[in-house]
Amino acid sequence: MSVHWNVPFLDLVSPHVELEQKLTEVFQKALRSASFIGGPMVEEFERAFADFCGAEYAVGVGSGTDALRFALMACGLGSGDVVVTVPNTFIATTEAISQAGALPEFVDIDERTYNMDLEKLREYLQEGCTREASGDLISRRSGRPVRAIVPVHLYGQMADMDAICELADHFGLLVVEDACQAHGAEYFSRKVGRWMKAGSLGRAAAFSFYPGKNLGACGEAGAVTTNDAAIAAKIRMIRDHGQAKKYYHEMEGYNGRLDAIQAGILLAKLQHLVYWNDERRARASEYKRLFENAGSHVNPPFEPSWSRAVYHLYVVRVDDREKLVAFLNKQGIGTGIHYPIPLHLQKAYEHEGYHKGDFPICEKVACEIVSLPMFPQLKSDQQQAVVNAVAQFVEDKVGLLGR
Repeated sequence: MSVHWNVPFLDLVSPHVELEQKLTEVFQKALRSASFIGGPMVEEFERAFADFCGAEYAVGVGSGTDALRFALMACGLGSGDVVVTVPNTFIATTEAISQAGALPEFVDIDERTYNMDLEKLREYLQEGCTREASGDLISRRSGRPVRAIVPVHLYGQMADMDAICELADHFGLLVVEDACQAHGAEYFSRKVGRWMKAGSLGRAAAFSFYPGKNLGACGEAGAVTTNDAAIAAKIRMIRDHGQAKKYYHEMEGYNGRLDAIQAGILLAKLQHLVYWNDERRARASEYKRLFENAGSHVNPPFEPSWSRAVYHLYVVRVDDREKLVAFLNKQGIGTGIHYPIPLHLQKAYEHEGYHKGDFPICEKVACEIVSLPMFPQLKSDQQQAVVNAVAQFVEDKVGLLGR
């Protein structure tokens, strides 16, 4: 007889109840000052978040998609340019590229980290491109100049930034980090000999503060970090209709400003982010221990020695993913799938002419990944229940195959 547990995939209630008084004070402060867009709360959060990331500047914007789009635009990327990224990510990554006027082209992922495969990137740049007399690197696929690389720090683990930046420097390309899932993630840079935070290694970086992120707003919000004062200044104009000052428009821009209430909420939560990330790491370690003890045929996340992941998601790989999800659901255990269809196979990108088989590792992984419950308040007995249920599913499956 199976036990029915209540293990949610994500708990967004507990941290907000815990911080309810502080978050209510933010709302009251906004009401009493009538400062709803921009202003002191936004500026204070921007300073605090830049400091947290080890960057010179942070510019608050309306969403993570805005953050990446505005970062690319501020870096000078636009019509006719190619930006290289991975197909194993949320579509916002490529939306930002195409909406900036550029063309996304893909390289496959590493099967262990699920992030950009360095050898595939090298192969793309060396064999998939040609160098013109002008010095431009031209994609053989599209005939367009390749200008930038967008590595995605997926699931809370950073891509191998030293190697990516080295390739980018060699080929004269910009690097803009998609750090939307990596608030507080760290990378040991062999180049500088120290740990560095997501958002501090590229020309610019984009963060999302969607409610389910490690640092989440109570609505939509995002930010760009950079060490380049000119890029920060340009993003401030882009987010505010291209205004250098009120009614003086240097360019066409967007309405992509950060609400003051969301900034205040994020500032209150930022004080807890290190603890929350530590708890996520502890929960990940406990999952690993429990799965090893259970002897189940589950592939837990791989974390390289140069990585300190923050486990925005805890993603494992299994056979018969759909059956496992259904089995866990019956046990009262929540799951997620991030992401079941690689971007190069999405209908939205049919016109780009990609086909099944173009990125075999990504396609293989996409059929096997399952995100298990992961949040700072996850209890040890809940984790034990998750692992027991997964192990039971695998045991039953092996038993059936043995008949």
